[in-house]
Amino acid sequence: MKHKRNITFSYEEADNINDLEQSDRELVEIARETAGNAYAPYSNFRVGAALRLESGRIVKGTNIENAAFPSGLCAERSAIASAATNFPGDKITTIAIAAETDSGITDEIVSPCGNCRQVIAEEELRNNNSIRIILSSRSSFYIVEKGEYLLPLQFSIRNLQSGRR
Repeated sequence: MKHKRNITFSYEEADNINDLEQSDRELVEIARETAGNAYAPYSNFRVGAALRLESGRIVKGTNIENAAFPSGLCAERSAIASAATNFPGDKITTIAIAAETDSGITDEIVSPCGNCRQVIAEEELRNNNSIRIILSSRSSFYIVEKGEYLLPLQFSIRNLQSGRR
């Protein structure tokens, strides 16, 4: 018998950076500044990510494009890899993402690509904690309480272990 199911989640929305908590505002501002460090000569779409660890440390990442597509790296994954490498065991609590073009910070909310969503979901599973995600544009913000909300029905280690005895 077929059953219809729904997947839903809630998120907060803010229309002004001043509506964010101070710690979230700080992450968004760092993500925006970091976007300027991106290497994006092909798309001119520069992304910055800033993540906060449990210790309070902030780790930054940018997208790095490459002429040999898809050899580039997204900002979210570069920040997560840097955190895991340099601060093992210091769990990620929040990540802010911002993007800019030659016209400045984007007018539309920027959301992680599928690969980054998978990496964020894996990081949550690996460390057994939720990661808050702040998606931003020039004047609006979405706050998503868990990365898993951005990737329902995700592939995980449970899939790889399925059927093993």
